[in-house]
Amino acid sequence: MERVVQFTGPRQVEVAEHTRAALPPGHLRVRTRYSGISAGTELTAYRGTNPYLTRTWDPEARLFRDGAPGIEYPVAGWGYSEVGEVVEVSPELAGTPGLPVPGDLVWGIWGHRSEGIVPAERMVGHTLPAGLEPLAGAFARVGAIAYNAVLAGDIHLGEDVAVFGQGVIGLLTTRLARLSGARVTAVDALDGRLETAKHYGARHTLNARTDAVAERVREATGGLGADLAIEISGAYPALHEALRSVAAGGRVVASGFYQGDGIGLRLGDEFHHNRVQLICSQIGGVPPQLSNRWSVERLQQTFLRLVAEGQVDVDSLVSHVVPVADAADAYVLLDERPAEALQVVLEF
Repeated sequence: MERVVQFTGPRQVEVAEHTRAALPPGHLRVRTRYSGISAGTELTAYRGTNPYLTRTWDPEARLFRDGAPGIEYPVAGWGYSEVGEVVEVSPELAGTPGLPVPGDLVWGIWGHRSEGIVPAERMVGHTLPAGLEPLAGAFARVGAIAYNAVLAGDIHLGEDVAVFGQGVIGLLTTRLARLSGARVTAVDALDGRLETAKHYGARHTLNARTDAVAERVREATGGLGADLAIEISGAYPALHEALRSVAAGGRVVASGFYQGDGIGLRLGDEFHHNRVQLICSQIGGVPPQLSNRWSVERLQQTFLRLVAEGQVDVDSLVSHVVPVADAADAYVLLDERPAEALQVVLEF
């Protein structure tokens, strides 16, 4: 039997058992070791706020259509940060260059389930780098999200960058921005996360609840403002403060997953008067100007290489490793007590 984590309704989680499916041609079977929970995108399905639950995405028109949901409860296997061991390869694939073989540890996306049946073309080049702990593979996708935001920001050596949100992806963004040559100011509402941000390279930290963030950023930059702000939390007030924090003609990368109406975002204020560039970063693609050289695959592979080289630490971001049987408790923790957790990982 296969175990699958699914949401049966808003804030309702169960671990269901399904009959183990036969392996179709062109696929690999992977036995999951770890699966990371996304405290952003995934919680939107857990809480019932994800737009797919009320509207349908039209991929040809690239518009959401009202009238019917794109997904319905139960929502099964929602995760996107898995690592596991290849246990079976469809026979006709034997000898395919770059394809993992049984026994290899691989990373990819097959959801919170004890086994994944994955198309072979999605697993070429997905063998975990030598010497890397298996748990690190669960950071390939979240690391790529952070990397994509940094590339979208087009950081130049010595620039001042403010990173809003210091959860897992925000901390990785802080580290990658620092590696790119930026002087980073980390912003969050939780002091514990700001302390961690210092270890990830932040030069300054600001508490969004108690500090006048835009004013403090300007003070630290001689009145100019940041060259770039990256907003990773998905909170509209944070995006508004990011727009207030950059210099005239500065850049803001919106990389969070924003829900509902934009309460707290006033585009007639600093955004309009300072002619701020607002750039969307979303992991469905790379910045257009880099698309001839970069891809989502390269983002993930390069991020894991940086981890393997010791330039990015992911081990200390894991706050909880939870047996899959206790998945419901893991979501309650992230939803109700976020200050107590960073990366929560399900162990199969």
